[in-house]
Amino acid sequence: VFLSLQLFGTIVWILVASTGIPLPLLQGWVMFVAVTAWFLSIVFLSVFLFGYANRIAVNWNQADFIFHGATFVFYFGAFLLQAATTSLHHLPRKFNSTTQERILSGREYNISIAASV
Repeated sequence: VFLSLQLFGTIVWILVASTGIPLPLLQGWVMFVAVTAWFLSIVFLSVFLFGYANRIAVNWNQADFIFHGATFVFYFGAFLLQAATTSLHHLPRKFNSTTQERILSGREYNISIAASV
């Protein structure tokens, strides 16, 4: 389970970082969630790999449940924000401009869809 979190967290991290970040506040939260969940899952995995779980008196089943529950809530919120950013792709970047530059280019739109999924 932890390795899948690492893999998918890294993919989201890369996909969001490769877009042009047209809405920094929304996509900044997505990036924060991806990086934080990635880092915390590395720490959680290290606790088990190096045997610290036997030395620390914690109910690890409950800690695992809380960790994955919180990660689900934060990733779901990040999904909603990333999907909202993706849905705005048709809006112009500058409303008073004569050029038709969009918030997301075609490439950024496809990357943003992949990051949302």
